[in-house]
Amino acid sequence: MRHEIDALVNRMYAAGIPLDDAVRQFERQYIYQVLVKHRGNQCKAAVELGMHRNTLGRKMGELELGMAEVRAGYKRPVRSERPVLSELRRSAR
Repeated sequence: MRHEIDALVNRMYAAGIPLDDAVRQFERQYIYQVLVKHRGNQCKAAVELGMHRNTLGRKMGELELGMAEVRAGYKRPVRSERPVLSELRRSAR
């Protein structure tokens, strides 16, 4: 892991990315990954991140990280694309 972080820092430094932008992108990606793990549940994500839920919400606002972006992959498919319950029961037997 340390080698990967060193390589990332070297690439960002070589690209001329300022420290505040690098830290912002790291925080944004880190928080995003924790939120995805908890399927957008901010309370559980805040506990794992070691911060209060309100602090997480404020930080998400600062980082322009919206819940629509986090929950995009978790929406239920439209009815026409959902398997019928009877088909699921048959396949389970």
